[in-house]
Amino acid sequence: MRWENLADDDALAGRAGAAALFAADAVTTRTFDTPEFRGITFHEIRARSIVNRVPGASRMPFEWTVNPYRGCSHACVYCFARKTHSYLDLDTGLGFDSQIVVKVNAPELLRAHLASRRWQGAHIAMGTNVDCYQRAEGRYRLMPGIIAALRDRANPFSILTKGTLILRDLELLKEAAAVTEVGISVSVGFLDQELWRTVEPGTPAPDRRLDVVRTLTEHGIGCGVLMAPVIPFLGDHPDQLRATVRAIAASGATSVTPLVLHLRPGAREWFMAWLGHHHPHLVRRYERLYAEGAYAPKWYQRRITGQVHELATEFGIGPARRGAARRIPAPPEPVGPEPTQLTLL
Repeated sequence: MRWENLADDDALAGRAGAAALFAADAVTTRTFDTPEFRGITFHEIRARSIVNRVPGASRMPFEWTVNPYRGCSHACVYCFARKTHSYLDLDTGLGFDSQIVVKVNAPELLRAHLASRRWQGAHIAMGTNVDCYQRAEGRYRLMPGIIAALRDRANPFSILTKGTLILRDLELLKEAAAVTEVGISVSVGFLDQELWRTVEPGTPAPDRRLDVVRTLTEHGIGCGVLMAPVIPFLGDHPDQLRATVRAIAASGATSVTPLVLHLRPGAREWFMAWLGHHHPHLVRRYERLYAEGAYAPKWYQRRITGQVHELATEFGIGPARRGAARRIPAPPEPVGPEPTQLTLL
């Protein structure tokens, strides 16, 4: 595998001269013979950096990310991050689902980065490449250290996840939300059980994810839902959209944001192979719909967005609430007698 091409910025990975994220001889490969990890290989590495700058040309609404894992056992057939596995000479299909890179020193790297004089406390987004609460997190427990580092510096952050494991860190999230802006979003694109089992086979069921939203909300942590992806011809019927938005509203979500399926290179090939196996009658329709590239036509995106926004209004889902400003507590006053000045006589 081309470990030397795993750069600290995905946009630079694979380019000549890109700085490697870690040394090739610092990789420990492990497998675990337990039901939840059977068939999965973990590549443990000590990364050289953990805070990544998002390329300026990106559509993302944030500038900095932290990704403690690469590859994802959620095995979502449409995952746009599949292409990043090719930088390691790993397969973007089954290899992406089962060859997981674990940055075991992520918490300590982040703590050092946040303490740097050069760091200005910008928002850090997590779960934007692969899910930081995928199955591996149950064993490696990287997120508690990461959240604690952000909490201790009152550094604003957000997390996007399909994983229910985030509830393990509920108390840490509450502590962080008391001192800085914390944004949590859960991804639920549809409710269809049959579609979920084939297109997102490694994820918790959609209703369990909505339970996460409900629990976070009950504990005072506002949680939005990224309704993603809306899958053309399989999850976009008006009745399906209505049922999904109704369930999202019932969970207490602060907002709902629809996102139509997009098929970037790496994900496109894997998704189309899945489509040909499970829904061969839709292959030609997809080829026409995505003939211009990775994104569905604007008219289609506008139609879905409009329908979801109308339903959100109908079911009373309000806008996302912004958190309070950063509040770093003042250090406690020293306890004891007043200090006296020492003299030489």
